[in-house]
This record gives sequence, C-alpha cells and structure tokens, in this order.
Amino acid sequence: FLVLQPEPQLGDLIEIFRPFYRHWAIYVGDGYVVHLAPPSEIAGAGAASLMSALTDKALVKKELLYEVAGRDRYQVNNKHDGKYSPLPPSKIVQRAEELVGQEVLYKLTSENCEHFVNELRYGVARSDQVRDAIVAAGIAGVGLAAVSFIGVMLSRNKRQKQ
Repeated sequence: FLVLQPEPQLGDLIEIFRPFYRHWAIYVGDGYVVHLAPPSEIAGAGAASLMSALTDKALVKKELLYEVAGRDRYQVNNKHDGKYSPLPPSKIVQRAEELVGQEVLYKLTSENCEHFVNELRYGVARSDQVRDAIVAAGIAGVGLAAVSFIGVMLSRNKRQKQ
C-alpha cells in the first residue's frame, strides 16, 4: 500500500533507504530533487548502484523524487538543523539548480551524495554515514585486536604450563 507523505519543503534533505546504504537528495520543488548520481546509476537501481561507489565522477541530476526513490522508502531528514543554520530555501534551490548537468568529483569517503546535499543546505560538507562506518570499523578493529591479544596470551599460558 502507498503511504502518502507530506510534500517536502524547498531545500529539505531527502534520505532514501537503499539496501546497504542511504542515498541523499535535496528537494527543489514540484516533486523534483537534485542529487549526485554516478553516470552509470539508473534511478531506483537499489543495490546495483553500490557499484557506482567505485567511480570517481558523478553527475548532478534533477529528477522526480518518486523516480529516484523507486521502491525504496524515503523521508525528509534535516538532521543538522540544530547544529548548523540552513541557508534560505531559495538560495539552496538556486545553488542546486546551478549545478544540474555538471560532472563533479565523487569519492565515497569525502565527496559523496550526503556531503553534496549538506554542502547545499548548510554550506558544510559532511557525511555521518562515512563517519559512522569509520567509527564502526575502528571499534571492530579494536575488538579484533583485543580478541587476538587474548588468544595469544591464552596460547602462551598453555605452552608455559606444559
């Protein structure tokens, strides 16, 4: 069944829940969003667009939100409004529209779709998705190191007792 969502406001950040990651776009009115899409990306491709993470170029596209989202769930998520002041909606839309059609540098860790929309809305390029993945990898690494260390100590104790 279809869940009707309220119409996003101009300049709203749209978080699209893809399998394995979040895609981000910025709402520019009349059902359209501007987003960063690698030239290979097909709207609504879902997991196939994971391959797009391997490219270093992306295209700024203006497309209908429902086409970009495809079957994936989405929501308005202006999560940094408490930390940064959003630019005026007309300025956000103007900046986004001026970039449509341009090919830009794309890096998963520093210049991805989330950095792109945060830069447009707040003038600050940031990606919590990347930060959270780095933190998770760090925690997993520390956990792995601790488990390895304990394993080494246990095997050393066994050898000493023999």
